[in-house]
Amino acid sequence: MIVARGGKRGKTAGRGGKGQSARAGNKRRPEWRDIIKKLPKLRGRGVNSHKPVSSTFVPVNIVALEAIFEAKEAITPTILVERGVVPLSSGKVPMVKILADGELTKAFKITGCAFSAAAKEKIEKAGGSISK
Repeated sequence: MIVARGGKRGKTAGRGGKGQSARAGNKRRPEWRDIIKKLPKLRGRGVNSHKPVSSTFVPVNIVALEAIFEAKEAITPTILVERGVVPLSSGKVPMVKILADGELTKAFKITGCAFSAAAKEKIEKAGGSISK
């Protein structure tokens, strides 16, 4: 009579079916979850997420230039910050756009600013010059 040896290919052979994994309520935390939780989160653009991606211009009207500057004077964004017309933006000189609100009687030499079409027309009509 041949007697078969036990433990060859049973239901849980080689799987370690006893212990915690064999009990009711077996909910061991998967190891890969701990690895994922240690990875840094990537959230938007960080501290500047509320600011627009494209930089914006600081508007300055012709009326302000007329009141503060003398005729034939050079005007740049840096000079506008020094005179207090435009505030610094995060410690840097911002981009300035000249708008056409008001009348212009003095001629200015303006560099490094953007212009509305009407402002450009008024500056050139008053005898001023524009350069980038």
